[in-house]
Amino acid sequence: VYGSRFLSGGGEKMLSLHRIGNRFLTAITNLLYGSSLSDMETCYKVFRTKLIRAIPLHSNRFEIEPEITAKILKRGYKILEVPISYRGREFHEGKKISWKDGFGALWTLLKYRFVE
Repeated sequence: VYGSRFLSGGGEKMLSLHRIGNRFLTAITNLLYGSSLSDMETCYKVFRTKLIRAIPLHSNRFEIEPEITAKILKRGYKILEVPISYRGREFHEGKKISWKDGFGALWTLLKYRFVE
């Protein structure tokens, strides 16, 4: 189950550039993996312990989000979404992710779709 900041009933306050990047990466995810997610980059994710332990994870930065999503979808699982409220941090508050991390996420989605 993923929490979505973009479903009706949820709420999000995030930087416009991050919203655009999120929407782009979510659209690529849906295209590559045949899913219909609204918020792939959410960090609100709940899994059964057995499932997550069965998936070898290799990322240690922000690429962990697309790696988890790609591997779950590639194994044929359906991801359900529920609305959540979210207020993103500003850079002066400690926001760490930048546009460069978007390229890492895109590479991760492509890598696990076509290579691994």
